[in-house]
Amino acid sequence: MNTASVDLIYLDPPFNSKRDYAAPIGSEAAGAAFKDTWGLSDIDVEWLDLIEQKHPRLNRIIKAALTDSDMSYLIYMAARLIEMHRVLKPTGSIYLHCDPTMSHYLKLVMDAIFGRRNFRNEIVWSYKKVANSRAKKFLRAHDTILFYSGSGKYGYNPTYDSTLSPRKEELIRAGYNTKNMDGVRYIYVYDDKVLSLKEREGKIDRNDFDIVRHVDVTQGNRHTDVFSINFLNSQSKENVGYPTQKPLALLERIIRASSNEGDVVLDPFCGCATTCIAAEKLGRQWTGIDISPKAVDLVRLRAQKELSHVVLANATIFEAIARTDIPKRTDLGSIPRYNSKKNRTKLYGEQKGHCAGCGEHFQDRHLEVDHIIARSKGGTDHIDNLQLLCTACNRVKGGRGMEYLMNYLRA
Repeated sequence: MNTASVDLIYLDPPFNSKRDYAAPIGSEAAGAAFKDTWGLSDIDVEWLDLIEQKHPRLNRIIKAALTDSDMSYLIYMAARLIEMHRVLKPTGSIYLHCDPTMSHYLKLVMDAIFGRRNFRNEIVWSYKKVANSRAKKFLRAHDTILFYSGSGKYGYNPTYDSTLSPRKEELIRAGYNTKNMDGVRYIYVYDDKVLSLKEREGKIDRNDFDIVRHVDVTQGNRHTDVFSINFLNSQSKENVGYPTQKPLALLERIIRASSNEGDVVLDPFCGCATTCIAAEKLGRQWTGIDISPKAVDLVRLRAQKELSHVVLANATIFEAIARTDIPKRTDLGSIPRYNSKKNRTKLYGEQKGHCAGCGEHFQDRHLEVDHIIARSKGGTDHIDNLQLLCTACNRVKGGRGMEYLMNYLRA
């Protein structure tokens, strides 16, 4: 995808739960499965090479993981979140769904990639869940969603409960409410006619207050960072049997808050297509990515079931376009030769003349342009995948990863 092309990203990735998931046989999602157990053999070490060279702060966070499993999971996530940061618009937002297993690490990863200043909320998705357990702790009934923006210029639409709370109904009947905070007197006007009547009766005078605020009485209370949305049960009409399926209400709230009609929504772990269906219902453009071909079937299946404008009698309006190739970016222009003078000059400045391997300082003519991830393993000629090595280090590394070179140098 092109740089800065997405308005909203929601991702519900694996959680490093040490479990394997599979949809029940006979369910609509049957055949969908994924493993959520991680080890160093599950990731490409080249990803860590790239992070070590280009993202030193992020690399320190990953190296702080206590186990190989945690570190492997964080490498897997970091490589993808770096790309999500690239495709997200400065005015866009990203919501990372996680649970207590890795949420503390993932917040540090997000701080390193998106910037601590762009952290907006730690959302608690609170759900009702019946569970019988003898565990010596409180029963878990929530997930965490980390909300970050692309910059300080992000868009946001406040969302509200669909029904009025008893307290708000009471205030509407009363017509107004008053508060005194730090010596400042406020009057909140819920019904101007009621307040005007009481003013004529001499019971109150709005001019006696420092600040007068009119409250929209047509909406319920504004949503907080605690989302009380029920977990899907087996009898729910939208339930397709996918093992980690999330409710449409959850995604609709996020999409309404952080995008507008026509905006582009991306879900890079789309699974059973909840984000795709919610985005389509709300008039957004969307892209879903998943490792399982079953995701395509679920988009089409759920569109037929849940989108009111789909006509089944040989006139389907909705049609998902499925791609199995790797789309080409169109925003790079012509990439200069990897060892061009332009690339050499920029890399020399970034590395301050030091070899990325041994760390020794050299004059420019004694440094060679090297691919961090070898082209034979999918590395590109883009400058983000390039570094400068001295002649000796480059000969030792060859087409191998940086881990081989660093181990050689430490030996």
